[in-house]
Amino acid sequence: NSKITMFFIYQILITILIILSPIIIFFRILKKKEDVLRFREKFCFFSRRRAKGKLIWFHGSSVGEIMSIIPLIKEYENYKTIDQILITSSTLSSSRILKKYNFKKVVHQFFPIDYFFFSEKFLNFWKPTVAIFIESEIWPSMFKSIKKNKIKLILLNARITKKSFLRWKKFDKFSKKIFKLIDVAYPQNLETKKYLNKLNVKKIKTIGNLKFIQNPFNRKNTLDQNLINQFQKNRLWTSASTHPSEEIFIGEAHKILKVKFKKIISVIIPRHIERVDNIISQLEQMGLDVVVHSSKKKINDKTDIYLVDTYGEAEKFYKISPTVFLGGSIVSKGGQNPLEPVRHGSKILHGPNYQNFNDIYKLLNKMRVSKIIKSPRDLISNISFVRNMGAAKKIKSFGEKIFRDTIRDLNKIILNEIKKTKILG
Repeated sequence: NSKITMFFIYQILITILIILSPIIIFFRILKKKEDVLRFREKFCFFSRRRAKGKLIWFHGSSVGEIMSIIPLIKEYENYKTIDQILITSSTLSSSRILKKYNFKKVVHQFFPIDYFFFSEKFLNFWKPTVAIFIESEIWPSMFKSIKKNKIKLILLNARITKKSFLRWKKFDKFSKKIFKLIDVAYPQNLETKKYLNKLNVKKIKTIGNLKFIQNPFNRKNTLDQNLINQFQKNRLWTSASTHPSEEIFIGEAHKILKVKFKKIISVIIPRHIERVDNIISQLEQMGLDVVVHSSKKKINDKTDIYLVDTYGEAEKFYKISPTVFLGGSIVSKGGQNPLEPVRHGSKILHGPNYQNFNDIYKLLNKMRVSKIIKSPRDLISNISFVRNMGAAKKIKSFGEKIFRDTIRDLNKIILNEIKKTKILG
């Protein structure tokens, strides 16, 4: 009874959300967080067609989750038994990521509101053979509909933090009923494995963290030589995957650095580029001169911040930056994957919140490849502007060794594990 009651209350809350949705969506469109036409997909007004044949479905919340499955998608594109690959996500930024790739079988739609009517309509239209949810994406209504329709449900690269576990435990019986619907979960760390066990997941297999998969270096992925020449006239460092308030943190650090050095540029690559206008406004209020990457404007002696407002550019800047600060770590987002800048020989700086990549950061900190910083002054005292070739070579070789020895085969392991479920034919 309590389980039924809890689900009923959940649906009532979602109903209230639907009633309020015109107002919510209006403000989200104004903030450039919602597509002015495609938001209707969240109400099951689909903008793409279902192809004939076998369809597999991946769902990830945002940019990080979608990026982590790109190697899998590339592999599945070659499977003759798969006719269409559906990818759903919840954010506008994640929908743009897929445009970079020339996938032939992939279609993207926004994930529907988790209401029983929408869940049923979604599954009746797309009819997936398997539903593969990434990381922390647990949706009670959709999960119930998936099982009702006898569709295989996989939680890939599962991540349950202590905070989210305690939230689920408040509704213990309800939570266990939802988590029991998962056919197999692949946790990304031992902490998650422990919590999944407590939440009643029947089958758990540990294979490693999907986010550690990196595509081999793209040698062509370099900045325009004219831009490199402009940067070389200045001291340069990069901040990547920054979140709200971290740009202010970097701006404060830059103002201190500016007193020390005449020619210095701080590159900022925000996690979500739809925030660019807001970031420019904040930095300009701090008295900083901002050049935006897409504007193609030349850097001059007044330039303080070079703001990258296009996706897929980070690697280009890692190649020329002796120091990289990784965001999501001053704010409580759990940090970002440090392996790519490490593989380019960059020294890594990060805040105290790096729980998403605990194991790898512990190793990097031990090897003195990365360092925790807590304040703008702390940050500037640890920035290197000149790439020490000996140290960079050592870092790069160390990064590549990690990749080669512990990560390279992860994609194959995951593919083989999913093959064992016999969902791909």
